[in-house]
Amino acid sequence: MIQQVTVFVPASIANLGCGFDIMGMAIESAGDILSMEMSEGDGIEIINRTDYDIPSTVDDNVMTPSIRAMLAAAGVKCHLKVTLMCKIMPGSGIGSSAASAAGAVVALNHLLGNRFSEKEMVEFAMEGEALSSGGAKHADNVAPAILGGIVLICSYSPFEYIHIPFPDTFCAAIAHPRITVRTSDSRAVLPEDIPLKDAINQWANVGGLVAGFINKDIGLVGRSMRDVVVEKHRKKFIPGFDDLRDKLFAAGAKAFNISGSGPSVFALCDGEEKAKDLCKIMSDHFQSLGITADSLVAHGDNRGARVIF
Repeated sequence: MIQQVTVFVPASIANLGCGFDIMGMAIESAGDILSMEMSEGDGIEIINRTDYDIPSTVDDNVMTPSIRAMLAAAGVKCHLKVTLMCKIMPGSGIGSSAASAAGAVVALNHLLGNRFSEKEMVEFAMEGEALSSGGAKHADNVAPAILGGIVLICSYSPFEYIHIPFPDTFCAAIAHPRITVRTSDSRAVLPEDIPLKDAINQWANVGGLVAGFINKDIGLVGRSMRDVVVEKHRKKFIPGFDDLRDKLFAAGAKAFNISGSGPSVFALCDGEEKAKDLCKIMSDHFQSLGITADSLVAHGDNRGARVIF
């Protein structure tokens, strides 16, 4: 007998400035929709009904290692047909690969009778992220995609995290310039060693950022969402980054940074109307440089990946 489920997975913003590889938040307004059918047999079939290209072979798709890890842990053999019906634009910097991996494990867990915990689902989804990033297992996108809200990864070995609701008064303005930034390229420019003074500054910023979200203090969030380790190396991939930051803060943004490895950028503010103004500033900025940019206003998604039918 064929069993079927359809899930929605929200987009996500990783790093949040100082939280490189250990923090991320789920956002409304964008996400993946996929269906999964389980039947007798063996193997994985992936069907793409979206407007975007995905890897043509099953072994190259980020969903595959996550699915295989969960099936192995469950001791189950079956045939799975996964159909992508709506997709975050690949390379957009708002968790496209993470949404696919997260959606696959949430759908499969439902078909398996919800035998795995949220924590275990995140760990399975990290297998897909490892394929996407060239071997690094990180959860700053997949954890918020599955859990919703804001997630701080406290440890990867053993895996441990803290889940923080996204304050409902905060709003994000996000822009995706139509340029390509490969995750492998953006990771390749990162330093292997950092000065102690930078490390101390970064630790302080992470603490302030977490406290700001917990206390719903957007001023503290803005003062803390500053990255002294990664941003200075990655911002060169985003034309006019420093100039754009100045424009946004002058217009009332409370925080600004790169979304994941880019090229998307985001700003936080304290209202939807302000976020719309910031989106226009970002779109105009990139247009002035001859670059088309998509923008969106998004509240935090505190529900995470979920079954829709």
